[in-house]
Amino acid sequence: MSSLSGILCFLRRSLLRLESTVLQITGFDRHLGPALAVQGPGLLPVPQRENVHNEEPSFLDNIFWMAAPKKRRTIEVNRCRRRNPNKLIPVKTNIVPCPECGHLRQKHVLCGFCYEKVRRETALIRGQIRAMEGGPLKTPAVETVVLYANETPKDANKGKRIVETGRKRPSWFTLY
Repeated sequence: MSSLSGILCFLRRSLLRLESTVLQITGFDRHLGPALAVQGPGLLPVPQRENVHNEEPSFLDNIFWMAAPKKRRTIEVNRCRRRNPNKLIPVKTNIVPCPECGHLRQKHVLCGFCYEKVRRETALIRGQIRAMEGGPLKTPAVETVVLYANETPKDANKGKRIVETGRKRPSWFTLY
């Protein structure tokens, strides 16, 4: 029994060696294979079957058919998969009204409406500072203090750059 298995192994190795030699002679590499399982133009002529009528070749003849589901998924299974609790968006419990404007916002996030007001006010202050400096790259290396209408500089503001505006200080722009 062992001699029979030895002979079979020898034949198998011999055939593999013969196949690799033939592939090397024809110029094909044994380790390279087609990227898709599609039949391309053959190098060797394909023998015609005589008992088959002359049928025109179809593009479906060259396609490697992939697996398809045997049964349709039921509505219940589809809904269970789609409405899986792990896929749902978590409910946010940290939404509170903004104390300034009353719009809803998250606790740790600045209100979008209030942010827009802050952005506009900051742009006005930056424009005024730009006009005071007279151009770019002329910024002093001192702290800037913004004074609104009817405000006077304090003793702690000595030696700092003071920007005065004629507008009233917004309620959200605190002094400290």
